[in-house]
Amino acid sequence: MSAKQLALFGKTKAMEAMIDDFLDKVSEGGMRFEQDVAAYVDGGVSEQLTEKVGRMRELEGEGNRLRREIETQLYREMLIPDFRADVLSLLEDLNFLLGRIEDIFLAMTVEHPEIDDPFKADFKLLAQTAVKTVEAAVLATRAFFRNITAVRDHLAKVGFHEEEADQIATHLKRQIFGSELSLDRKMHLRYFVDKIDDLADEAEDVGDWLAIYTIKRSL
Repeated sequence: MSAKQLALFGKTKAMEAMIDDFLDKVSEGGMRFEQDVAAYVDGGVSEQLTEKVGRMRELEGEGNRLRREIETQLYREMLIPDFRADVLSLLEDLNFLLGRIEDIFLAMTVEHPEIDDPFKADFKLLAQTAVKTVEAAVLATRAFFRNITAVRDHLAKVGFHEEEADQIATHLKRQIFGSELSLDRKMHLRYFVDKIDDLADEAEDVGDWLAIYTIKRSL
């Protein structure tokens, strides 16, 4: 195995495990978001969905705790001094995605956007595609730590899914503004379309920075 394929932390299994746990939280947040948005679109706000907001908040809190613990350990044990700032910035950006996921879903349960039948399938598809973008960024991050030669393939999927989300969002907004809904309802739905689409954009931003970090590691 070449030097470029070696795991970033080598034999530091405890740090690898902590980072895996953190990335698991981000992945779980994405999966829950996709499921919970679909449940909201199909059934509106329910007591069960309100409880799911609490779980989202717990995930974000766990992500924050793990990120701080990783930061402390990196400095305490003086690990990867050449890449420490990049790693911490990457984890902070991923944790931001987890927070964004919670914010969007909380806003839906507070503001109660009314999603009519003609828009339901595309709303669910948009959330699903945004989550695919987030998950591709998570997989690219796992590769960055374990097998850097695999990062590029995952980053290509980040870009693919982000572009797909943009197309779905544009199509959905055309449907909304071409409908007979009142302007205030159109604007309300457009707000949530943009918020979910922004999640994919922010995941792509993580991918863009990860591409830079990968080049730096490969030098």
